[in-house]
Amino acid sequence: MPRRVLQGVVVGDKADKTVTVLVERRLKHPLYKKFIKRSKRYHAHDEANDAKIGDIVRIRECRPISKTKSWEILADEAAAAAAES
Repeated sequence: MPRRVLQGVVVGDKADKTVTVLVERRLKHPLYKKFIKRSKRYHAHDEANDAKIGDIVRIRECRPISKTKSWEILADEAAAAAAES
């Protein structure tokens, strides 16, 4: 089964090797047909502690690493964000 890949903004990087990523999606309201924003926060594994607040990163589903952490930052995205800073 393929792993899901999402894109979002890093909103927290205080924990060691963990970042909090805010992912927004747009969906159409079933009755009013207006687009609404829905957001969710994911805890993602960041082995090298490269991602900083405000970085746009892609995260991929992985095996559970801890109670709340079952996503990881894709390596190429983390390297690009580190080089940009």
